[in-house]
Amino acid sequence: MSDNDSRPEDEADVLLQTKPKTKRPPMYKVMLLNDDYTPMEFVITILERFFQIGHSQATEIMLTVHKKGLAVVGVFHHEIAETKVTQVMTFARKHQHPLQCVMEKE
Repeated sequence: MSDNDSRPEDEADVLLQTKPKTKRPPMYKVMLLNDDYTPMEFVITILERFFQIGHSQATEIMLTVHKKGLAVVGVFHHEIAETKVTQVMTFARKHQHPLQCVMEKE
């Protein structure tokens, strides 16, 4: 090996370089909106069935929707949030309820 061999120094530089950080994908809030027609028990059923929320917590969230007009029921990656919104809206329409479920970027 000669004194001009710069290979170990180059390797050290490569090892010290940091990898570019990748951004985390944006998260989306899924929210239920209040209306005057959807029964409270139906909202509880939605929360238990599509968001795996226990009965007591589902009742609390339903009351928040009822009193405040809306409540965040979960925060998910885009595709999951979109799926949850579609599932809830389809289920509500199937049961002839005007319940609204929306998502917005966090």
